[in-house]
Formats: sequence, structure tokens, C-alpha cells
Amino acid sequence: MKFWPLLFVALSLSACGLRPVYGGGGHGPVAQALGNVEVQPIEGKGGWLVRNALNDRLAAMSGTGPGYKLVVKLDDNISGFGLRSDAAVTRERRTLRARYQLIDGATGAQILDDTAGSDVGIDVVSSEYATIAAEDTALERLSQTIADQIVARLARFAARDKSR
Repeated sequence: MKFWPLLFVALSLSACGLRPVYGGGGHGPVAQALGNVEVQPIEGKGGWLVRNALNDRLAAMSGTGPGYKLVVKLDDNISGFGLRSDAAVTRERRTLRARYQLIDGATGAQILDDTAGSDVGIDVVSSEYATIAAEDTALERLSQTIADQIVARLARFAARDKSR
């Protein structure tokens, strides 16, 4: 009798129409669509990091060649917000926002226009080197997060597009 609630939940979920995004594995329709995305160069250090992260994620997918172009523009901002009595900043927030567009390679038509973003707090310490290292580490983490968000959104778009 302890398994009835579990059985009910399992049956309910199977009836709701949920399907795995990457159904079919690396050769499924979503993976093939993502494998056809060519990431355009992105300006700046953050752009280099985001582009590499995107290429790492998309290279794992199977595709027949670039069918789409992904254009990404970044906005990287560091702002201080923790102040001591001598007006020195003790805390910073690094914010990375990306606006990305998916362009059909054959027609040049824009088929997706969206944004992704994340932020992270950074402690400002007495060592300038340590603060700069923390800012760089934050940018690396933010780049990975932005790439994850973009690939997840592209996968949802591809899954929806393939189900039509």
C-alpha cells in the first residue's frame, strides 16, 4: 500500500505529455538541430569565454553542418555596493547579460531573439591582485552559466520546432 502514491504520480506524469528534450540521444532531432549551430565570434574576454563554452556544449551534438548562426552580444558590468565608513568599496557585483539571436543560415532570417543573464557577488579585499583574480574567476563562472542558459533555450526551441 505504500507504493500507491508513487504509482499515481508515475501514471500522472506519463499522461501529461512530458517528453525528454534530448530524446533519441546524440542522434535525436534536438541534438541534430543544436549540432547545426555555428557560434559567431563574440567581442572581448567574456565573449571569448562564452563562445568557447557554447562551442564545448554544441560540439557534443551531431549535426550535418552549420545550418544556423548564433550571434551573441554581451554586457559585462562590475558595480561596487558595499561601503565602509571611509567610502571604500567592500563588495562588488559582476553582472553578465547576453542578447543572442539565432539566424537561419540559408535565408538569413532571424528565428530566435532572446536574452540570458546572471550575476555574482565579489568580496573586495586589501590585495588588489586577489580582487582582480576574484573578478576573473567570476567572469569564468558567469560565462559557463550564460552558455548553459543559451543552450537550454536553444534546445527548448528546437524541441518545440521539431514537434510541429
